[in-house]
Amino acid sequence: QVQLVQSGGGLVQVGGSLRLSCAASGRTIENYSGGWFRQSPGKEREFVAGLSWSGGSTDYAESVKGRFTISRDVAKNTVYLQMNNLKLEDTAFYLCAADATRWGRVPRDYDYWGQGTQVTVSS
Repeated sequence: QVQLVQSGGGLVQVGGSLRLSCAASGRTIENYSGGWFRQSPGKEREFVAGLSWSGGSTDYAESVKGRFTISRDVAKNTVYLQMNNLKLEDTAFYLCAADATRWGRVPRDYDYWGQGTQVTVSS
């Protein structure tokens, strides 16, 4: 199994940037796909970005394409979400996820989850 511990997040103004980190332990992230999701009160968990097992392929929700970047550092066993040009509608609780056999845009594609972190974008 892999354990995921998130860091980053917080309060930022519109147009600002934040980087979320998702540190894995127990297994190397080279064996896992990675994903970032977000959730707002009263809404379903929403796909944000995904990274394939090889790290060579990425996928983004249309709402964040061109502004967010998912990446990983194998040496640090960490997956990142760089968020630029943040908008009010990016405010949400962000969660990282990983899976050994699947890679997709729905939460059920991932077995392992971080604890989540709040991102609040203010005007």
